This record gives sequence, structure tokens and C-alpha cells, in this order.
Amino acid sequence: MKLLVTGATGHLGSHVVRTLLKSVPAADIAVSVRQPEKASEFSERGVDVRQGDFDDPASLERAFAGIDRLLIVSTDGDTATRIRQHGNAVEAARKAGVGFIAYTSAPNAQDSELFLAEVHRETENAIRATGIPYSFLRNNWYIENEAGAIHGAAAGAPLVTSAGDGKVGWAARHDYAEAAAAVLAGPGHENTVYELGGPLRTYAELAGVLTEALGREVQLQPVDDDTYAGIMKSVGVPEPALPIVTAIQQAIRTNTLAVESGDLEKLLGRPATPLAQAVSALTEAK
Repeated sequence: MKLLVTGATGHLGSHVVRTLLKSVPAADIAVSVRQPEKASEFSERGVDVRQGDFDDPASLERAFAGIDRLLIVSTDGDTATRIRQHGNAVEAARKAGVGFIAYTSAPNAQDSELFLAEVHRETENAIRATGIPYSFLRNNWYIENEAGAIHGAAAGAPLVTSAGDGKVGWAARHDYAEAAAAVLAGPGHENTVYELGGPLRTYAELAGVLTEALGREVQLQPVDDDTYAGIMKSVGVPEPALPIVTAIQQAIRTNTLAVESGDLEKLLGRPATPLAQAVSALTEAK
């Protein structure tokens, strides 16, 4: 059985491949990357490195040839670009005769009002339309997305938020990767939807976790959206990204990401990595 992971030089995809290599022979693993020379870590370990560009459908069809089980890691970019790229990957998988597609989606993708959800809703629908067995891995928020705030807190800054008492299911990237690897390599995941995330927490609770991890009190600084955007700009967030980071705070404030589920622990076969441990790892990695 041949497994393939797209985006294997990215943060999540690389974690998935490293996890697979712990239990799956390298000869049974392939990766599709835009620049194969950047995947030398895997080619040197015997992984089949293939060239595939989400903007070049023919390259994807070649990359997916002979693949039994495929993990499509969602791409970056604007909504229209991502929908087009994901559609290219899904159609290439259909033409190549792939037998199973796992896809990294977003929480409650079919009904969510999250501004990011449209991409994932359209991609899920495209995958379903192929008739190929699938698994949608609806990853909640990554604690790594808070790295800037965590590093700021480690330097003595307060934890700034306009999310109010909204809750979010932060979890560590390596947990999401391990869950994806389990689905890609394991049986019994056909036509499944997994809502993946950690225990739901507020930013006030995250400040408590930071206090525990850093060994000193981290203050929470609640602000409104305009003030939040201004503070983010002052710490170096690019102007075009300000509406995005603010919209994320709005989504959390309205509990758009408050999707409660035990699916992550189910796929991991263990509890999710404690948030304090994941936060500590981020502060040490800086």
C-alpha cells in the first residue's frame, strides 16, 4: 500500500511524514512537493519524493499515480486560489485512481461562519463528489498560531486579545500530524469526519497556562478589535494581515471555533499534549 502526503516540506506535512516513518516502511511512503530538492530529508531516508505543483494539474496527476491513500494538506493563499488549487488536487486524485483521500479541513466546515471555512467547505464537497472514500480532518486552532503572543509573554508583555470569553480548541501541531498519520496509514477511516482539537479554553485560561509554563504571572489585556489591530501593527504584523488576525479574534469571540469533540484523543490513542507542555516547547524553541 503506497501512501502520499502533499506539502511535505511544510510545517504540518513534514510532521506527518516523520510520524509515518516511525511505523511505515519508507518505500511505502511518497511525498508530493513543488521543489523536490527541498525534501532531501525524506529522500535520504528512502521516501519516494515526487514533484507536484497545485497550480499544475498534470504534475499532480503524475505525482499521484500508483497511490493508494492520499493526504491533501490544505494550501495557503487567498480563498479563490486555494479553492482552485484544492480542486486541481482532487481532480488529479480522481484521474490517478487514488483509493482514499484524507484532507486537512476546518472546524465545522460545512456550517461554520469562519471566513476560512469556504475553502474547506468547497474542497470537502469536491472530494465527496468524486465518490472516493474520504476522511475530513477538521483541525481546530494550532497553539503554534499563538507563537508571537507566547514569545511576547515570555519577554514580559501581557496577553492581548479582543476575543472576550470565546473559546477555542488549541492543540499542538504534532498532535494534529500524528492524528493525520493514523488516519492515512490505518484501517476503518473511510467516509469519516473528525473534529480535531484540544479542550476548549478562553484567552484568560491561556494566560493561566502561560503563567504555569513560564513560572510567573502573565497578565491578560482585553481590548476591542480596533485596539487589537493597532497593537498587532505596532509589533510588526503586516498591514494586509491585520484584518485576518482581527477576524480570527472575532471568530473566537463568537465561539465559531468552540467545537467540542474527543476525536483527537481517539485518533491519538492518548490524551492530547497538555497545553502547558506545548507552550513550554514554543518558548524554548525561540
